Amino acid sequence: MAAPEIKSDALYHLLRRECVEEFNQRRAAGESCDLRCADLRGLDLRNIDAAGLDLSGAYLRQADLRGVDFSQANLEGASINGAKISGTYFPKELEADEITLSLLHGIRMRYKNG
Repeated sequence: MAAPEIKSDALYHLLRRECVEEFNQRRAAGESCDLRCADLRGLDLRNIDAAGLDLSGAYLRQADLRGVDFSQANLEGASINGAKISGTYFPKELEADEITLSLLHGIRMRYKNG
């Protein structure tokens, strides 16, 4: 996995400024963004519409992810060390142990086989 990246993507920079509502609106209007291996550390991402997002390898360390529905997002290889995850809905492919290890130790989350 690559190191966290600061992307040049306009929608990524909306997230960096915590403009989640505008990010959601622009995605709903058809804009796309590349968040693979993105550096999203420490950001308030509550209320993000994560459906269909590819966050594989993303760094979400100490981000505020409370209440986010990641059930239809790709989080394989992402790290959530120290993130706030109360009420967060994770993909069914992620086992609770993977989430806990990432939260406590920063490991990259791996999807279960099958």
